[in-house]
Amino acid sequence: MFDRHQAGEQAVLVHIDFPQENAREDLQEFEMLVSSAGVNSLTVVTGKRSTPHTKFFVGSGKAEEIRDAVNLYNADVILFNHALSPSQEKNIEALCECRVIDRTSLILDIFAQRARTHEGKLQVELAQLRHMSTRLIRGWTHLERQKGGIGLRGPGETQLETDRRLLRDRMHNIRGRLEKVEKQRHQGRRARERAEIPTVSLVGYTNAGKSTIFNRITNADVYAADQLFATLDPTLRKLHIEDVGRIILADTVGFIRHLPHDLVAAFKATLTETREADLQLHVVDIADERRADNMAQVDAVLEEIEANEIPQLLVCNKIDNLHDIAPRIDRDELGKPIRVWLSARANIGLELLNVALSELLATDIVKHTLKIPASAGKLRGKLYQLNCIKDETYDEQGNCLLDVTLPLREWNKLLKAGKSELQGFILN
Repeated sequence: MFDRHQAGEQAVLVHIDFPQENAREDLQEFEMLVSSAGVNSLTVVTGKRSTPHTKFFVGSGKAEEIRDAVNLYNADVILFNHALSPSQEKNIEALCECRVIDRTSLILDIFAQRARTHEGKLQVELAQLRHMSTRLIRGWTHLERQKGGIGLRGPGETQLETDRRLLRDRMHNIRGRLEKVEKQRHQGRRARERAEIPTVSLVGYTNAGKSTIFNRITNADVYAADQLFATLDPTLRKLHIEDVGRIILADTVGFIRHLPHDLVAAFKATLTETREADLQLHVVDIADERRADNMAQVDAVLEEIEANEIPQLLVCNKIDNLHDIAPRIDRDELGKPIRVWLSARANIGLELLNVALSELLATDIVKHTLKIPASAGKLRGKLYQLNCIKDETYDEQGNCLLDVTLPLREWNKLLKAGKSELQGFILN
């Protein structure tokens, strides 16, 4: 769609320090983003400014330094660790004769690489189109109006107007398809609500270890790697928790500072799993020096998607990278779990996470000893499916004696499902 320089894999990075906290970015995190995108960093141009330059974002002297670095290293692309305006992007491209990509476009590119499901690809494309719609200005500088003449008379639009119309049409089409996906997700949540199955959502900064924890406790095979945005598409799994029964655990996309608003808007359906969860597991890389700032960034995104009022359990992950830190559960003055210290990669302390989940999600518990005759074998099988049998013995008549512990809601569901003979099997 654009008559612009082609993107490549060899990049010059640009990072500017600003005194304002809301404009400051992290260079180390930027280099991890670049690596996650599969781009080779040739050099990093750094500088300091009080405010962005109107024309080049950086000063004119720094812009020439970037141009010299591009020529010296024969770079294919310039990556900025900041959000650029369309005019700033165009001006730097014209000066350096090289493709320019800002932080937002870089994150969108990583998301496009990671998307696997149909829904995820649609969401990424919608975010990319929203971002692109602001960058169509003079994208076709070599074309004026469409040619006239016999057989060549067009609708009278400039190429820019045509591009905008095509973008609007495509975005409208994608929104319609995503609305259908959102309705399907809503139906799934309605079904879980009717079944009274609690939902627990993993949230946290990108690369905090959410997917590793998810794989450990659910025996799933979700892609997990030491890179930013390894997980993009949400994954749901059933999990059995002591004294709670079945729960749904959701692994979601990681957050990052200054997460593009286009992404937050596009991933609304996905983030609904976080917004409507019964409990959030806020996973933190406790060995990261920036953990306090990362936690604040996650809380900011949760507030933006209106998910900041949901009960939260802090999971301090990667304790194997620290010295003299043992797995433990921290509790408040009422004895309620508020923090769990563990290492998913080293498989340390994960049983404590199950204990904390059991205490936070447990409702009314039913404990009975049942005397089940041999003719009620299906009922015994159902109880085994619920994983609620603590002990099993047999009396002299061949009756099965079962000690069961299960949530009251599961017991009531058994009664409603035609298992009313349970009442007659209760010994105590």
